[in-house]
Amino acid sequence: MPFVSINPANEKVVAQYPAHTPQQVDQALDVASRAFQSWKATSFIDRARVMVRAAELLESEIPVVGELMTSEMGKTFASAKGEAMKCAMTMRYFAEHAEGMLQEQSVATSGSRSGVRFDPTGVIFAVMPWNFPLWQVIRMAAPTIMAGNVVMFKHASNVPGCAKYLEDLFLRAGFSPGVMTNVFVDHDRVSSIIGDPRVVGVTLTGSERAGRSVAELAGTHLKKCVLELGGSDPFVVASSADMDATVPLAVTARIQNNGQACIAAKRFIVVRDRSDEFLEKFAAAMSAVRMGDPMDPATGLGPLVSRSQRDELANQVTSSVAAGAVAMTGGEVPEGAGFFYPATVLTNVPADSRAGCEELFGPVAVVYVADDLDDAIRVANDTPWGLGGSIWAKDEREINEAIERLDVGLVFANAIVASMPELPFGGTKLSGFGRELSRFGTREFTNAKSFFVA
Repeated sequence: MPFVSINPANEKVVAQYPAHTPQQVDQALDVASRAFQSWKATSFIDRARVMVRAAELLESEIPVVGELMTSEMGKTFASAKGEAMKCAMTMRYFAEHAEGMLQEQSVATSGSRSGVRFDPTGVIFAVMPWNFPLWQVIRMAAPTIMAGNVVMFKHASNVPGCAKYLEDLFLRAGFSPGVMTNVFVDHDRVSSIIGDPRVVGVTLTGSERAGRSVAELAGTHLKKCVLELGGSDPFVVASSADMDATVPLAVTARIQNNGQACIAAKRFIVVRDRSDEFLEKFAAAMSAVRMGDPMDPATGLGPLVSRSQRDELANQVTSSVAAGAVAMTGGEVPEGAGFFYPATVLTNVPADSRAGCEELFGPVAVVYVADDLDDAIRVANDTPWGLGGSIWAKDEREINEAIERLDVGLVFANAIVASMPELPFGGTKLSGFGRELSRFGTREFTNAKSFFVA
């Protein structure tokens, strides 16, 4: 069955790609396994050389690959170009810093020499999502490959062009075949790949359901697993917040990537003494967001990735309103072609409604009013997810309290939560386990090998 990409802005077929046969996947695993043997012996200088070359190629093709991303999953062209630039920057970062992150560490013992070294482990299989079709792969692959591993990835079925582009990018940059391999396979083939003895580790970015399935398979085969799952990130507005600066960024935090980001702010928790001001300004700003053609520079909000994704979000909103929630703006599916949904603000959301207990993967903001900062942090933590969170305040005490008490993997103050190569990325609770990026992510799929010389 072919992999088909459909433009979510006009519902037209972009391209089709044939699925790989079991024999082709087996051959790809053989090539990757052999590639690892030579790649792990490659010097950091030579690894960095081809990684930088890949970054240079990507930088030279940003408009082309940006349009590809927009056509396959609907993000605005400006956002797509930004994603490509971030990928190139991250590839350069790990080309420069991976050697230091993996440097052998001396440990004082009774021996004459002892310590820890970080050795690559082999073929890492990655199951990747559609919402950041280049970044999610590069975020995992750049540090993992620089550590001496090789990567085989199964991308989301609706962004096959991006998957093929990534594999070709690494080949054109001079990486040996097998260091970065895309396989067009359906979900029912994932279990056999994870179980293959040539695969030593598994990583997934995706839904909680997919995470449970992959974790179970990895556990069955006793393989290292990293999971980056969903989130319902709190955006906490404290008493000392600068509202003129906070509100515009609140809008961006919710509609970034058309609202389809695990680390997008989804629950806006504002203290009571600032709630009226925030609600009035936030609802007005969300209602002013321009929705339309994602290739148009004036567009702030493009379509959702698919009809099913749009229908799911619309059902979540409709059922929540029926349960008592109030839509201050948005909340209705527009007429016409494309999988569009407007920027929406919900208040008075019942805790047991769909908007009150499910992740909303689209441009819908849920606003809660808390008594004070202590209550706001309680509400922020009252969720099964723990990916990221932000605190908006000028008072250092309020900032420090949020950083200390928010039960998440990332806390940003007066800034939108983002992944960056310098800091570890990952969550708590049902948002997964393990880390990507930084030295922590670079070491995830290495063997921390102790050595002792008497």
